[in-house]
Amino acid sequence: MSTRLLLVGHGRMGRLVESLAGDAGFDVVGAVSSTSPASAWTDADVAIDFSVASAVPGNVARLAEAKVPVVIGTTGWQDEEAGVRAAAARAGLGVVAAPNFAIGVNIFLATAERLASQMASQPEFGAWIDELHHAAKRDAPSGTALALESRVRRGGYERPLPIASTRAGSIPGTHTLGFDAASETITLTHAARDRAAFARGALLAARWVIGRTGWYSMSDVLGL
Repeated sequence: MSTRLLLVGHGRMGRLVESLAGDAGFDVVGAVSSTSPASAWTDADVAIDFSVASAVPGNVARLAEAKVPVVIGTTGWQDEEAGVRAAAARAGLGVVAAPNFAIGVNIFLATAERLASQMASQPEFGAWIDELHHAAKRDAPSGTALALESRVRRGGYERPLPIASTRAGSIPGTHTLGFDAASETITLTHAARDRAAFARGALLAARWVIGRTGWYSMSDVLGL
């Protein structure tokens, strides 16, 4: 039997998730926004939120009331994260929140943390992050770039780490972490060819979070 999936937000990413859901064993039972009437928030086994940053707290509150676990792919709402986490915890909700659901990106982030741990003791190397996205992307730096910065810091690299953001054309997303010294450079890059990787990762997370409680990342889903 198919798993009932509610789409919260029906923009470009929501429609892409919808187009791939059937192949992943999901039955899309509704597509809503934060302003949809209560009757539109159909009973579902799990929800995927690709809406807008300002809507995330209200969306999670509604899903918490209905005890529907959720995958949050929307970015730019982290200033409200403490309140969103508290609402989810009170409801015993299962949540997977990530700035990027592509499997390769999450392996890239884990690799970046390991590289940073090795570079932390090499003072001759300076570091930087460069990220490119399509012209319509609202947040800059991207959520993935901020996650990359966090993982580098977690690896123990404490020196300056500037982030450069480019918004142009239709670029799905490219992220580079670089380390440069006088005679050599190391770069680690992930480039998305299209947005299907994000959608497939979100569907994988949606399958995984059903039956769980707590707050998780894509690293948890992938066991990284």
